[in-house]
Amino acid sequence: MRYGKTLGVATALVTLTMAGQAMAEASCGMNTGEAATGDPIIVGGIYGDAAPGDWSSSTDSAAAYFACVNANGGINGRPIDYRVENDQWNPESAAQAAALLVNDTPTVAMVGNGSFIEMAVNANTYEEAGIMVMASACAISECFETPNIVSTNQGPLPSNLGAAQYAVEELGATHTACIGLNIPNNGIWSCGAVNDFMESRGLQGTSVLINPGAPDVNSALLEAMASGADTILINQPAGIALAILSAAEEQDLRDQFIWIAPTPLYDLSVPEAVGDYWDGHVYVNAELAPLNLEGPDAQNWVAVLDEYGNDDDPRDTFGQAGYLSARFFVDAMLEMDPAQLDDRAAVSDAIRGISGYTSDLMCGPYYVGDADFHMPNHAGYMVQITGGSFEIVRECYEYDSPYFEPHRALEAELGLN
Repeated sequence: MRYGKTLGVATALVTLTMAGQAMAEASCGMNTGEAATGDPIIVGGIYGDAAPGDWSSSTDSAAAYFACVNANGGINGRPIDYRVENDQWNPESAAQAAALLVNDTPTVAMVGNGSFIEMAVNANTYEEAGIMVMASACAISECFETPNIVSTNQGPLPSNLGAAQYAVEELGATHTACIGLNIPNNGIWSCGAVNDFMESRGLQGTSVLINPGAPDVNSALLEAMASGADTILINQPAGIALAILSAAEEQDLRDQFIWIAPTPLYDLSVPEAVGDYWDGHVYVNAELAPLNLEGPDAQNWVAVLDEYGNDDDPRDTFGQAGYLSARFFVDAMLEMDPAQLDDRAAVSDAIRGISGYTSDLMCGPYYVGDADFHMPNHAGYMVQITGGSFEIVRECYEYDSPYFEPHRALEAELGLN
């Protein structure tokens, strides 16, 4: 997942790469081929689009899937009225968006949310309102450690753990320096989990934190080098990650360290952006299926966007996650008593009851459950930048970390492990 549409040519490259997947006919919901004409079911979504980036691809793909569902019978004849707000990366706007969609509107659920800001601002609002959020583009702790938000994407903590685990098991890493943002619920939280993982293996982890408003990548590299690390984990949005790699190239540091990164660097424009110097030397975790894979859901997501989306809707990891959240929501609603579809509490109970949903876009089962935390997606792929593209070097693998002990216990209760 790119944590924001930061690299302008990515969408075109993905579209070209995935052109063969658009051959399938879109499949959605009841697949009746007839438009739903009943009373609408109101569903909300919030995304961020302003500096530092546009995260709307999650709600774009959710909107396309809902449009497809509405053209194919809706939810037992009732269309989905999907209402989306932009928080503009502003806490006040985020609070206003939730007040409008949750407090002033009979919205039964939120689907496809993608933002740094709104989850931190609105987590308590969602809990107090008794509404569930099936998010798609999360990057902060509140999205994974509160009771009313569950996401199809992993966020930085699992993806960094997956990268660090691969580096230890396959590349011989013994000491990671995690270069993260100096934000408690993002960089500090996720780099801290990596350090705990390294210690659980009898190894060493160091956090190097940079100011997100004025990132000094050269100082971060110097601090990482001074720590004695043999592995640099670039826990950053794509733009800053590329700046770190550029600074390292200027100092010819490539062969002095193992270079790994979480999903933000999995952007199909990155191999060209980093150039030949880094070919074969950067390993990136992918939290959903790599974009060149062509499973049934991977093909259907593209077909849905082609038929019901906009031409500029990105085909990226956030888009995959938005499609999945929308599909899982629809599947749960189709299992409900139609008479309860306007009852927020009943819809929330149905979402919490989701267990064992699967997709070729995810490595493991999707579930929710009634818990104070939700992180169903904690397995992924590892890819290597090579030959001007990404090559899969490890397919679906579970991340091993003390952090996931309560999640494994919940999965055991649900019969999922």
